[in-house]
Amino acid sequence: MSKTVIAVALLATFLAGFAGGYLFNFTSKPTGAQAQTIRITVSTTTSLYQTHLLDDLLADFKNTTGLSAEFSVLAKGSGEALRLLSDGSACLGFTHAPSLELKYILNGSIVRLSIFAYNEFVIVGPRDDPAGVSNATSAVDAFKKIYDAGEKGLAKFVSRGDNSGTHVRELQLWKLAGLDPSKKTWYLVSGQGMAQTLLMADNTGAYTLTDVGTLQSLVSQGKISNLVVLLRDPKLLINVYSFYVSSSQSCRSKDVSNLALLLAEYLNTRGQQLIASKYKDLFSPALQNLTTIESAWLELSKLA
Repeated sequence: MSKTVIAVALLATFLAGFAGGYLFNFTSKPTGAQAQTIRITVSTTTSLYQTHLLDDLLADFKNTTGLSAEFSVLAKGSGEALRLLSDGSACLGFTHAPSLELKYILNGSIVRLSIFAYNEFVIVGPRDDPAGVSNATSAVDAFKKIYDAGEKGLAKFVSRGDNSGTHVRELQLWKLAGLDPSKKTWYLVSGQGMAQTLLMADNTGAYTLTDVGTLQSLVSQGKISNLVVLLRDPKLLINVYSFYVSSSQSCRSKDVSNLALLLAEYLNTRGQQLIASKYKDLFSPALQNLTTIESAWLELSKLA
């Protein structure tokens, strides 16, 4: 799918929402319900939740706007977070899986309101690096080395296995490498969030793919003792976080739509400052490199 087609699709979904009457002025505040508490369900990828970035953003948003709002946060993998958005179980969502996000954008079930942060995935593994990942020329080459070492009984790999953004990127890398490790004994599946998956890899001397934010958070807490970063790949391992609102009928109230747009405005302004000042080692604010980050999102959205 071309960049032009995707860009037109993104614009079309935004305009469809506007025409449907559920998008409002960015600077307007909810009316008629300001004295009432707005309760809204939010689905999010686990990395934003486990690093506490989302909690801080939502708390600062409420303090800044003075809105009386209660956010019920469901921390899931991006695949499940997007499903909850699409059926209206959650009205707002924070995810990092461009290829999955594009599918929901194109079927009209979600509208993207902001790309607000990014960092990178990294390949981590044991210090002695039996697969030689540190000598790989790319993330795809690294996965080939892990596969070869696994077949020789020299290495293990822990997968999230939960249709999260991290799991989706991992599967894309295996596909680009032309390999399928899913039935191999050295290929372990945690079925859990990123923090739990990293602890499993650390305890078993295995390789894994992780977002750098969750990794650094655990390292700073002294919970990681054996894993080290072995490979970075700016092209294939950039990690983009986006904010979405559900197009479900159950999420089309004025309170929800106005709050969603105010939150998007916050994420693109004051929220950028919070990310840069308090989470500078874990995440980067997207606005300062927005054109580059949007281009990266488009390229990643096209990966099968």
